[in-house]
Order: sequence, then structure tokens, then C-alpha cells
Amino acid sequence: MSEETVPPTAGAGQPKGLLQQMEELMAALNADLSALDADLQGAGGSGWGVGEEGAG
Repeated sequence: MSEETVPPTAGAGQPKGLLQQMEELMAALNADLSALDADLQGAGGSGWGVGEEGAG
């Protein structure tokens, strides 16, 4: 029963540390944001950022 609550394991069979999990999540998030930014840049950013330039 306790196996259901065990976090995913690394290649060596050791549980991943919280720091390693966070680094992997941040890397995935950065990749997703980079892809989204590239998509928005390719689309010309239409609909986004209108009027934001003077709001700062």
C-alpha cells in the first residue's frame, strides 16, 4: 500500500528530491513559455499588449 504514495524514482531507483523535481518543472515551464512566446511573436502579438505601453 505504501508504494502508492512513493514519489517517482530517478534512474538509480532513488526518490527524486524536491529540488530536482522543481528544476525539472521549471525547465518544462520555461520551454513552454519559450514556445508560446515564439508563437505570439510569429502572430505579431495581435490582441496582446494593446495599451500596455503607457500603463507602466
